Amino acid sequence: MAYEIIIKPSAEKAFAKLEKSQQIKIISVIEKLASNPKPQGFKKLKSVAELYRIRVGNYRVIYNIDNKVLIITVVKIGHRKEIYK
Repeated sequence: MAYEIIIKPSAEKAFAKLEKSQQIKIISVIEKLASNPKPQGFKKLKSVAELYRIRVGNYRVIYNIDNKVLIITVVKIGHRKEIYK
């Protein structure tokens, strides 16, 4: 079962500002989430319910998993120093 990936506009905006090399790495990780929403290295965030993060170098992808309708929503993409603010 493959999940549908939805990227929020705010995450798309942050993604567009990144270097092309980082964009390629991040998009490959996001595409892999469709088949495995909880890959090795994922972590559930403590501060917000039902949000998860995955590392991509110094960048983080914050996402939500809806298992009922098989949708993954990418909420935020950003540098590790700024993503949790």
